[in-house]
Amino acid sequence: MKKFIFIISMILCTMSQAKIIRDSAYIPQYHFSTDDFYDDCDACGCAAGNGSSGFESLLNPQFIGIKYFAQHYKAKENLFVKDLTQDQYFNTLQLWGKIPVTKKLSLYASLPFHFHEKKTLQGDIRINGIGDLNLMGIYQLIHSEDSFHQLSGGLGVKIPLGRFDEKGISGVNPSFQLGTGSWDYQAALNYKFQKNKIAVMINTDYTLKTENKKNYRFGNQWNYAATGFYQITGNEKTIFSAKTGLQGEVYVQNKQFNEALPNTAGSALYGKLGFEASYKKFSLGSEVMLPVYTHLAGGDIEAKSRFSIFLNIGI
Repeated sequence: MKKFIFIISMILCTMSQAKIIRDSAYIPQYHFSTDDFYDDCDACGCAAGNGSSGFESLLNPQFIGIKYFAQHYKAKENLFVKDLTQDQYFNTLQLWGKIPVTKKLSLYASLPFHFHEKKTLQGDIRINGIGDLNLMGIYQLIHSEDSFHQLSGGLGVKIPLGRFDEKGISGVNPSFQLGTGSWDYQAALNYKFQKNKIAVMINTDYTLKTENKKNYRFGNQWNYAATGFYQITGNEKTIFSAKTGLQGEVYVQNKQFNEALPNTAGSALYGKLGFEASYKKFSLGSEVMLPVYTHLAGGDIEAKSRFSIFLNIGI
């Protein structure tokens, strides 16, 4: 019964983005928001807490803004306990933006500040500081004459500005870190179909991670998402939209000195719903994600919830 109520609420509460109305049709512009997949360091050996959702926003094609992203996980306290008793919280406040370079090419950048916490039997452990800088070039590959179909791709790099603590990899969650300490590379695709008040976006991206100076390498990561959008109300100045969808993440094993580490691979699938309200150049949006399936770090970590909220200004 609870699952049935959850599914119905996902359908009824759909929420997200848009901006331009032409002839009473819903024709929002979009930006690549690397919303969760590109702005956070891996948060466990299997990257639980990386929080990836791909290119999602249908709003401002060029923007600058600020975003808060929170994640909650349950983990084993240590190798000798059976139950998942340790609460882990990953919090990120980031500056981000997408700036046009040419008509079809744009540059995306995000700089996060992390403040993470985990509750242990010995007391709370907190870390905070600047994270890794992300840069991505985004190119519009296809744009149909009727604007119903759009396909864009991106290539990016993560610059290791965040501190990597070698002592942290000995715990249940090796990614309780401010950064991976490595240069990582990404490729992404975003397809959008849009007609009248309805839009559908399909996203996928892959992150190739390299070995850091401590001979540690976090596992490569594949993300995918399908999101449906519906404009609830709108006029020339104000729009309120809704979205719902599914998002999946798959993580490869971590390696140290080129040796694969056990209980560091995993996967998760989330259901998500959210909203976005826009007024002129300003947009305010929020999203909640709950796990449909989670098997992270060989079962030693369980995803509980994710939440995000952002404020953007179109440029």
